[in-house]
Amino acid sequence: MSKKLFIETLGCAMNSRDSEHIIAQLREKEGYETTDDLKSADLILINTCSVREKPVAKLFSELGVFNKKKKEGAKIGVCGCTASHLGDEIIKRAPYVSFVLGARNVSKITDVLHKDKAVEVDINYDESEFAFNDFRTSPYKAYINISIGCDKSCTYCIVPKTRGDEISIPSELILREAQKAVNTGAKELFLLGQNVNNYGRRFSGEHERVNFTELLRRLSKIDALERIRFTSPHPFHMDNEFIEEFAKNPKICKSMHIPLQSGSNKVLKDMKRGYTKEWFLNRVEKLKNICPDVSLSTDIIVAFPGECDEDFQDTLDVVRRVKFDQIFSFKYSPRPETEAEHFTNVVDEDVASFRLTTLQNLHTEILDEKNLTHLDKIYNVYFEDLNQGYFVSGRSDNNLVIKVKGSDELLGQFRDVKITQIGRTILTGEIVG
Repeated sequence: MSKKLFIETLGCAMNSRDSEHIIAQLREKEGYETTDDLKSADLILINTCSVREKPVAKLFSELGVFNKKKKEGAKIGVCGCTASHLGDEIIKRAPYVSFVLGARNVSKITDVLHKDKAVEVDINYDESEFAFNDFRTSPYKAYINISIGCDKSCTYCIVPKTRGDEISIPSELILREAQKAVNTGAKELFLLGQNVNNYGRRFSGEHERVNFTELLRRLSKIDALERIRFTSPHPFHMDNEFIEEFAKNPKICKSMHIPLQSGSNKVLKDMKRGYTKEWFLNRVEKLKNICPDVSLSTDIIVAFPGECDEDFQDTLDVVRRVKFDQIFSFKYSPRPETEAEHFTNVVDEDVASFRLTTLQNLHTEILDEKNLTHLDKIYNVYFEDLNQGYFVSGRSDNNLVIKVKGSDELLGQFRDVKITQIGRTILTGEIVG
């Protein structure tokens, strides 16, 4: 009988990839198999996120549930970004936790597993050349880390304190991992990094200096690889070479997530984002001029300390002009160990809520208008998921989620689909080729 692992992953795609690495190591080195049944698990892990609101409260709430439901003798481990910044405080507050493993220490999972009350949270630990065992949650696409950590100093963000300084993974390792994934059936790669287009700034050893644009060129030469996606590029590093390669390389999917955060130059300066509203709009204009069908998504924080009505109107102006296809929007909430945690010019909660609702309502209007343009159009869809009601779904090149009637025979296939029904988050169509 194999041992059973239950793992809950919170947060971003990088956390999802970290969980895949953890599963791979535990499968190969310790004989664990994953389970969706918490009560039957021998090891229960929660891979945490520090970015969203109230992550600490959510962590200890989840841990309490796990402790009540787990079987006798099962271990509980806490991993990820919240583990990095709380460290041994987690075990002090929840003594039934067996170990704590920070986001920069994933490769140590098999070590801490056998050390009761182990705490490994060194944010300077270098895993950039560690050879993880293979595991993917999807056989159809592969997530690949191209860098770890972050060198930016955004005043609202805790990530540099939980994932450490930015280090690029050597291009030869990335290409080898990509080739291996394609050899085992993946037709799409998803490249991950806090600021992917800053790739190549720093390596931990002597390696060929390759920037992100050149990395994209090399990956696109892999036979049988159909699509390349990535997240997230930083607006500051969107030079012309990168934009032109994105637009002209047929293997690069024509969707991009570009975090705006605010449309106000004053707020952007207070956030230490490193660019202006004008620079952001200039980069988007160039991108749309040479790639008119590009789909754009973004992150926006409203009610950052000191944001006035005029600042907020600047954000709405950018949204109206860019017409983002997707917006991840949040009210500002302070994070520990960040500069903005100590800002005193806090925006009133009612004002913050009003601004968030106003932003989201504006975006809904934009989406309703844009979605009408998809009706009767044909998109090439890569099918990845089975849905309820005998539907199969996938994504178009420009990241539209599209479903059709079908079975698992469509999974892993590219098919042309004509859109017959519009929805805000998912489109419905019929296969035409």
